[in-house]
Amino acid sequence: VLFGDGAGALVLEAVESEGVASDRGILATDLHSDGRFKDLLYVDGGVSTGSTGHLRMQGKEVFRHAVEKLAETAHAALDKAGLTTEDVDWIVPHQANIRIIEGTAKRMQVSMDRVVVTVQDHGNTSAASIPLALSVGRDRGQIKRGDLVVTEAIGGGLAWGSVVLRW
Repeated sequence: VLFGDGAGALVLEAVESEGVASDRGILATDLHSDGRFKDLLYVDGGVSTGSTGHLRMQGKEVFRHAVEKLAETAHAALDKAGLTTEDVDWIVPHQANIRIIEGTAKRMQVSMDRVVVTVQDHGNTSAASIPLALSVGRDRGQIKRGDLVVTEAIGGGLAWGSVVLRW
């Protein structure tokens, strides 16, 4: 497990649009949670227990669920937008670890040269990883105005989802 520290934010504003896939902004979302998987990844402490607690993770199961669910949620959001992976310029995944990123790209049949990867520089920054990767991708000149971007993330509980957006 790689740990990092970071923060990120996006500033969004409402604009009139035509309601078509060429619009800029958020085109579709897909979000899930399933408490049946709560024991796969969690912290056993916290304020309610009066203890600091420890991160608990069943690594192999988290990996399996992550690759499966991240690919599924990305495809579901693309379907809602009437798009396919062929339309996507960039996948910007939660930067959990490179194995999950590569496994998800493979399952989605997307080449790694279309995936923004920052985990090697920042580690797993948890909820900050996608905003940070979007910023880095833009700064590197990867993500440009008009590009179709798919973000996808998974976290404890388990909860997972994706967003399709036109940059």
